[in-house]
Order: sequence, then structure tokens, then C-alpha cells
Amino acid sequence: MDEPLIENPPIVESPNPETPTVDYRQEMRDFVIAIKDEAVGVKSNFLVIPQNGIELISENGMANGVLNTPYLDAIDAHGQEDLFYGQGGVNQMTANQRVNYLKAFLDRSKNEGKQILGTDYCNETGLVDDAINRHSETGYIGFAAPNKALSQIPIYPGTLVNENDGDVTSLNDVKNFLYLINGQEFSSKSEFINAVVSTNYDLLIMDAFFNDGSLFTATELDALKEKSNGGSRIIIAYMSIGEAENYRFYWKNEWDDNPPDWLAEENQNWPGNFKVKYWENSWQDVILDGNEAYLSKILNAGFDGVYLDLIDAFDYFESL
Repeated sequence: MDEPLIENPPIVESPNPETPTVDYRQEMRDFVIAIKDEAVGVKSNFLVIPQNGIELISENGMANGVLNTPYLDAIDAHGQEDLFYGQGGVNQMTANQRVNYLKAFLDRSKNEGKQILGTDYCNETGLVDDAINRHSETGYIGFAAPNKALSQIPIYPGTLVNENDGDVTSLNDVKNFLYLINGQEFSSKSEFINAVVSTNYDLLIMDAFFNDGSLFTATELDALKEKSNGGSRIIIAYMSIGEAENYRFYWKNEWDDNPPDWLAEENQNWPGNFKVKYWENSWQDVILDGNEAYLSKILNAGFDGVYLDLIDAFDYFESL
């Protein structure tokens, strides 16, 4: 989910000297590390992929800063939106200043062995070609999403880039990916599954739940893992940890009028999504605590990993 980019992070000072300052960036790192630790305790090869917030790889938030090794050790790849197209909307070219800013971080992560999964938002054929080619030239894996809702399997290009019929068992095997987290254009799980199974994408990023709120089952995931050409694919579950969503299983009706202390303001760009004080234990418990926690549901269903959104929520709190 796109958020404004803060290229020169502000110095966060406490308005009251007796009130400790929250290190919003380190708190997010610690949260991601906790997710990884919890997940690998259940499934040792479980993948953790943060989207955006690439600045967290360095201690000082600068591209040439000292790398934060514990954070890098906890993640398996990086997802990045709008690297070449999408900053101002679908088919809008991202400003060169931002491209260069992001690439400086992404290249360092790539040099540390992390796969880069880039999602651009464009649907004009020339732009799609350009986006995919530019990702390839940088050594990243690119996906051109037709819309910001991530609700469609692209029609173009007709031939999948770097298509292969081999089994994909690790991120090193991935040559292309599909980002499809919104099922609004599919009338049923069966229709969604059949549409995906007819493709040959190596990796699928999807929501763990269908439109009706039902969790995808292990049997359904087994079907989704089969590519049309007979090979197998990796399936990653989307999960927002920097915002709470009022259509999720964990949302309580009383929060509409009496929100918990950790729930902050609604995201004006995405109605129904609310900023959270992600460092608070009560929110982290929603993600991590017990068999009914979000992460547990994803693990129990049989997903191969998790795609963490709103990693860059630290920008919001630093700007307050």
C-alpha cells in the first residue's frame, strides 16, 4: 500500500523530557523480527518479506549507513512499490529522484542476498514493457499491476516473462510473480483458484482470506501451488502490520465507537484502514498471540511465507 516517502527523516524529540521517545524505526524492526522468530518456530523455512520501508536496513536511515544486521537476518526479500511507475497514480512515471533514492537502498539489500520484488502500477503496453525491463536490468523481479487495487491478473504481456516449468521451492528459483490480493472481481474461491492455476507465475502474493472473510484452506492452497505447466509455485500471504483493517476477523464492533488506545486515525486514502501504534503489545498480540492470531492462521493454512505491508508506518508517526 502506497504511503508518502520521507527522504530526510525528522529528528523525533519528546515534548516532555520525562516521556521517553519511541524509536519508531527500531520498534518496527523488532516487530518484524518477532514475526520471523514466531513463524520459524512452527515452519523453519517460512519466508518473511516486508513491503516498502526499505530505510530500515540501515541504522541511521541513510543508504550508506551501517546495515542493521538483525533486521536483515530476519527477512528473506524486499517488496517495493512504485519504483518506476505508480508514484502519482497508474501509468504515472516515478520521479527520478525517488527512483535513485530507493535503488540506493534496494541495491544494498540485494548485495546482501535479498531478492527484490518490485510492483509498478501501469497497464499501457509500452509502460509495462519498460517497467519489467528496468527491473530486469537492475537485477530485480518486476510485476506490472494493472490497478492499485491489485485485483486483476494482467492480460499483457501474453507470454510471461522468464516463464519456466520447473518446481519453485525457494526464492532463488523465482523468476516472476503475481500480486493479487483483492478478490473483488472473482465471484467465488473456485473462480479465483481456477484463474490462478491457469497461470505459470513462480510466486503468488495473495490475501489469506477471500471476499467473504473465509480463510483459504490447506487443500485450496495445494491447488493454487500448481502452475498450469505442471511446476509448483510459492504462495505468500499478505498481512498488514502497520494498520488495522475493519473488515478483518479480529475487528471488534465496539472499536467503531470506543477504539482501543493503540488504534489511531483512519487512512484517508484507504477507508476502513486505521493507523496503529504497532509497538503496543495489544496490537502485536493480534498478530502473534495464540492460535487465533493472524500469523497463526496463515501458518496453519499452509502458506509459505508472509508479505508484510505498512512497514513504513514509522513515517506517519515521525511526522506527527
